[in-house]
Amino acid sequence: MQKYGINNATPADWDRLRKEFPAVETTVIQNDACMDKPSSDPVKSPEHYNTGSIECIEAIKESMSEREFRGYLKGNVMKYLWRYDRKGKAKEDLKKADWYLNRLIDGIKG
Repeated sequence: MQKYGINNATPADWDRLRKEFPAVETTVIQNDACMDKPSSDPVKSPEHYNTGSIECIEAIKESMSEREFRGYLKGNVMKYLWRYDRKGKAKEDLKKADWYLNRLIDGIKG
């Protein structure tokens, strides 16, 4: 039995995912400095992870088992907690750790 993953997904699989997880809509910031540029949330929806019709985190999730994905989320929580005070963006990194932790909590059944 072949393991289901991103490398062997069919076009029908991608179409289903696009419908289930539509791309995140951005809003336009209305000020002189950023006129007509979409806003980006570096924690909840980083612009560099939203190219195409599926968000990167959803593609990663679909390529893994539930257990693997929980490990991925846990690893990201640990990564952001480990380095939050070393990059100059402590608050942002703590919010990212919180985002991954909440995603992990939401995925626990029972």
